[in-house]
Amino acid sequence: MASLNPLSSNLDLRKAKHLLRRASFTYTKEQIDTFVGMPAIAAVNSLTQASANALSAPYDPLPGDNPDGFWTFSPELPNSFEGQGRKRAQVTAWWWHNAMQQTTLKHKLSFFMHTSFVVGKDTGVGSATYFFDHINLLDFYALGNIKTLAKKITLDNGMLDYLDNTQNNKNNPNENYAREYLELFTVLKGEQIGPDNYTNYTESDIQQAAKVFSGIKKRPERTDIDTDTNIPMGYINVNQHDTDDKIFSSAFGNQVISGKDTELGILDELEDFVEMVFAQPETAKAYCRKLYRYFVKSHWNEQVETDIITPLAEILIANDYEILPVVTTLLSSEHFYDTDDSNATDNIIGGIIKSPLQLLSEVCSMFEVEYPDPTNNALFYYRNFFHYFIHNKYFPAAGMEFFNPDEVAGYPAYYQQPGFDRNWFGSNTLIGRYKLIESLIEGKNTISGGNIYAHLDAVTFVKNKIVNAADPNLLITEIADLLYPESIDDDRTNYFKSFLIDEGFPDYYWTGTWNKYLSNNDETTVKTRLNALIIAMINAAEFQLM
Repeated sequence: MASLNPLSSNLDLRKAKHLLRRASFTYTKEQIDTFVGMPAIAAVNSLTQASANALSAPYDPLPGDNPDGFWTFSPELPNSFEGQGRKRAQVTAWWWHNAMQQTTLKHKLSFFMHTSFVVGKDTGVGSATYFFDHINLLDFYALGNIKTLAKKITLDNGMLDYLDNTQNNKNNPNENYAREYLELFTVLKGEQIGPDNYTNYTESDIQQAAKVFSGIKKRPERTDIDTDTNIPMGYINVNQHDTDDKIFSSAFGNQVISGKDTELGILDELEDFVEMVFAQPETAKAYCRKLYRYFVKSHWNEQVETDIITPLAEILIANDYEILPVVTTLLSSEHFYDTDDSNATDNIIGGIIKSPLQLLSEVCSMFEVEYPDPTNNALFYYRNFFHYFIHNKYFPAAGMEFFNPDEVAGYPAYYQQPGFDRNWFGSNTLIGRYKLIESLIEGKNTISGGNIYAHLDAVTFVKNKIVNAADPNLLITEIADLLYPESIDDDRTNYFKSFLIDEGFPDYYWTGTWNKYLSNNDETTVKTRLNALIIAMINAAEFQLM
């Protein structure tokens, strides 16, 4: 029986790795060591703490002779700045660097919110500053309340542009946002049971929702500030709002939302609508299924639906859609660590293919990759390392447009049956994934050329992190125990050892080589060998899984 009971034993190495890589983008040996021996609930609770971001805002080091700098703080209209595509990429660079500075659920859940309330940063969200506000909104509620975010997102300037609600007027209704709000962002469709009837709502409900949303407009000047978040938001044009009563179908108990003709009254309509949608048990289940797919596994059976999804939905409802009670229950449960049954084919641990974002973040944090400091070397960080290499080359080659999914449904890994996370891995994305580690070790873009101004030092990593570096077998198993969800066998150890020792040479060849390096500090030979080993171990099938 699948169980949400708390894991009774303390975390061992295997479970500590599992929790850390599923719950955070930063993945370090030190944090793994901290988790080993801790009760699961204590470890999870430690991940719910988040300090202020290391970077308060993105910085544009261009144009070179007069940088736009912290343009998001400017009182100028956001669209008055040139290089909007570059600036949107810089917002993602700002977000990623902040995620690399904390071991916390915050950024993992912020990205989850992005997959739940999708915008494409380059496909309609507008100027880069609005995208910055949008990401700040996701960050603000990442450890908070989904229902409140579902209200606030309706007045988000970026969302208003992306799904056209700023064009939604009483005399010219635009149903785009209303449709996606029900179909993708909240309750979801359910099975179609009749013409224009999708079980959880009807086409008529979309039309009525669009009336609720009518008159909510983008504020280009960013002069309306939400008092709860201190983030700029849109506004309400009372004259363009449909003041008729909104009558919903039996899917929502035939509820009537009274039409209003004042700004406060229209906000009340929005409040009533969101409360109505979130009162549906299927809304809670929809979010819990998304959370399960994001944190645990892409596929599950009826037992998991009954014993895990449904109780989590009840917890979500009981806590008025606060996300942490659900996530902490799930991540500290017997089920999450696959100890609630004897079925060895469940494959929860090591059962998800890493996204390109997870792959990048794990490599950079585990190996302490030296990339330019965005505070002291903004040009090389924002332009050369992140924009030119990570954003423009690595992510597309690995099958991910960062914060810019092709569809409003999001990234196929989180919604597209039957592949789900398998969509990250294919013949067209393999080279991009494999070139990442080569590029970081060589310090150049091996996908298309150019200096990336970042470097992975394999020798320093082994010297500082691996206890038994002089023994080739123990060296490999220690690295594998850090990198892989499961331990490797002797055959795999011997395979990886071939990158350290030429065929036919005994183990002591490496021991002598390593000890010689320690005595004379000449890393020429060990660097070549360790670089080859790390490339092979990162590009192995075992590292593609988490």
